[in-house]
Amino acid sequence: MRFFILLLGIALGACTNRPPTSTPDSSTPIESAAARSLAPGGTLRAAINFGNPILAAKDPATGAPRGVSVDLATELGRRLGVPVRFVLYDAAGKVVEGLKAGEWDIGFYAIDPVRGIDTDFSGPYVVIEGAYLVAQDSPIRDRFDVDRKGHRVVVATGSAYDLYLTRELKAATLIRVSTSQAVVDSMLTQSAEVSAGVRQQLELDQKRLPRLRMLEGRFMSINQAMGVPKGRAEGVRYLSAYVEEMKASGFVAESLRRHGIQGAAVAPPLTP
Repeated sequence: MRFFILLLGIALGACTNRPPTSTPDSSTPIESAAARSLAPGGTLRAAINFGNPILAAKDPATGAPRGVSVDLATELGRRLGVPVRFVLYDAAGKVVEGLKAGEWDIGFYAIDPVRGIDTDFSGPYVVIEGAYLVAQDSPIRDRFDVDRKGHRVVVATGSAYDLYLTRELKAATLIRVSTSQAVVDSMLTQSAEVSAGVRQQLELDQKRLPRLRMLEGRFMSINQAMGVPKGRAEGVRYLSAYVEEMKASGFVAESLRRHGIQGAAVAPPLTP
């Protein structure tokens, strides 16, 4: 695997940390084969999830998508020599529904065994935390108190933390809502005990709403990766090497910095 990545890096050339462009690059045979696999229709359709503020957001001035997932998709299209079209979603669960409907070629969401039934993943490029938020006067003092009979935990349908907590919680009850942005409001309107989500989204809600308290620590690590529909073997091999190069070159770290993202860590390199 190390040898493959080295050869691929030589073929691709050095990656820079500049903001990527969508100008097609000249393709080698490796890129040509990967383009046929990843963009069989001639355009790389990239699923962008606005439900996770770490990955993507709308530019406040133009409404255009921006973020690390947008940068990775744009640079990938440049290397493959194909145009990129962004397919926009407001929740990870809807991205998965879009895969089943054949709406996109590459996606950006967390690795999970359930999703692995239909998706082949690269290694992770970013690691973020799943956290709990409660009312300031809640008797729940730490994350170990959450899984108790009578506790209701609000999650976004189909999110990585929904899938994880569905497996892990034994006594508490999950309440599912449509998007991550609706989780905390739903907790308050339904008088539920706990909100679960990506720490950065919960922090935004904590600033927006009064008398909320974040429980210390995390209940899970969320490994964000690039994914492709099953059956595109040549494409996922290329994508896996691409993600490792983007981490090692500093591209991912620079993208997070440029978009003002805090609290997310670049994933460590994969060990072959």
